[in-house]
Amino acid sequence: MEKRVETKAIVTGYSSGIGKAICETLETNGYKVFKLESRLEDSVHLELEVKTLLKTHDIDLLVNCAGVGVFKPHEEISIHKIKELIDVNLTAPILLANLCLRSLKKTKGHIINIASVEATRHSKFSALYTATKSGLRDFGLALFEELRKADVKVTTINPDLTKTNFFDEFNFEPSENKEAHLLAEDIAKSVLKIIEFDGVVTDITIRPQRLEIKKK
Repeated sequence: MEKRVETKAIVTGYSSGIGKAICETLETNGYKVFKLESRLEDSVHLELEVKTLLKTHDIDLLVNCAGVGVFKPHEEISIHKIKELIDVNLTAPILLANLCLRSLKKTKGHIINIASVEATRHSKFSALYTATKSGLRDFGLALFEELRKADVKVTTINPDLTKTNFFDEFNFEPSENKEAHLLAEDIAKSVLKIIEFDGVVTDITIRPQRLEIKKK
């Protein structure tokens, strides 16, 4: 009997919210998931960790899910916070794609970037967050064009309001109305469907039917 080849994935943002749901869904469906331990702002340690992993494993799937946000007047955002958002939301996914691409080309694999609905529009107090997420979205769309002949798929998912701990530090959150927010499990299920699809979903925005925000 032929031995089944284990499908391997790297996932960031695995500790909670959408990332945790994606990890659980992938593991339930037979994936071996490597969860990066390094702080994504530390590019030196991130590079070392990934290169060490890739010495012994080829990767079939890279899911860039880690993300941080801030929604306030731009002049009130600290320089440290600006750097954190750029490092985590944009620089880290670009670096990870760079580090994993030789492996992904071998396996004819898939990169999935979790961006945001804010990457598709322009909202008040979201200039910094929008810049990082729209940058990630455009990176993914352009990278797909580069990788088509290599048979590597690239997908950007733009979730709207999703009920997770992402909103813990903000003065607003999704309402309790089930029609006005998504669940992390909804995004995880979408990831699985996109992976299993014969073609390529390059860009998809997932939204609840209604728009309702609750002030804290």
